[in-house]
Amino acid sequence: MDLVFILIVFLSIIAFFMFTYFVPVGLWITAVFSGVRVTIGQLIGMRLRKIPPSIIVNSLITATKAGIPLTPSDLETHYLAGGDVPNVIKALISADKANISLTFKQATAIDLAGRNVFEAVQISVNPKVINTPKVAAVAADGIQLIAIARVTVRASLAQLVGGAGEETILARVGEGIVTSIGSAASHKEVLANPDKISKLVLSRGLDAGTAFEILSIDIADVDVGANIGAKLQTDQAAADLRVAEARAEERRAMAVAVEQEMKAKAQEARAKVIEAEAEIPKSIAQAFLNGNLGVMDYYKMQNVQADTEMRNSISGSGKSGGTAPAK
Repeated sequence: MDLVFILIVFLSIIAFFMFTYFVPVGLWITAVFSGVRVTIGQLIGMRLRKIPPSIIVNSLITATKAGIPLTPSDLETHYLAGGDVPNVIKALISADKANISLTFKQATAIDLAGRNVFEAVQISVNPKVINTPKVAAVAADGIQLIAIARVTVRASLAQLVGGAGEETILARVGEGIVTSIGSAASHKEVLANPDKISKLVLSRGLDAGTAFEILSIDIADVDVGANIGAKLQTDQAAADLRVAEARAEERRAMAVAVEQEMKAKAQEARAKVIEAEAEIPKSIAQAFLNGNLGVMDYYKMQNVQADTEMRNSISGSGKSGGTAPAK
């Protein structure tokens, strides 16, 4: 009997906890006394749909106390869609207190788009300052300037869904700064009037298509960088020098090649002359055999050659080009 009694008590405790889990009576009582219309069946249905009833009921109580009419079905739908119900309720209350037009449909759309709707409302009420990274640009005189800007933005709730974020704002502002500095005739002009940069950039409507409205662009700092123009000229001069040296070396190599070619041709001509001179004794001998050359003619030719060699020796012009006949 004791075992049966213990089993009954144990089962009763389990049944009690299961009943209180599926039927959150305490939460229902809290909702009733807070003026929120929610039934026990709705709370049980939330449990069955795996929706925490405390999140829905507490959010309904907060919204009702703030004067924002919502139904449990609205919050359940947003929760099942993956939204952050308490954050949406805080955003609606904050927007209502600040007299900002924000409907529940807009708030849920912003939340489901992956943006923090409550933070967006706060930025809409209290504008946010975004610091750009260092932006380097070169003025027309070749001097590089490095600028840092502070961009004051306010969230545009109507464009939060589908609008570009802070990265786009920073990219557009950086592009505007580069354009403004690049169009300046001198870097001194920019240093003297840095507000010209902000005015020019602000006038270009850089917040179009973004989730923010740009209120102001202030140049926080402008530093002088390198002399890019002089560096480019130096690099160009060095490049021109290397090109000129390469062309000169090419011409020198061609001249050496032509010289070697001429030497080779001279050697070839000299070889032909030597070859031709080697044929002279053979021709003389053949002339003797054929009777075309007599002995007296031969001696006369030798006398002429001897006279020529003597004259050359006296004048210092060198040896005669003639060749003695073969013995």
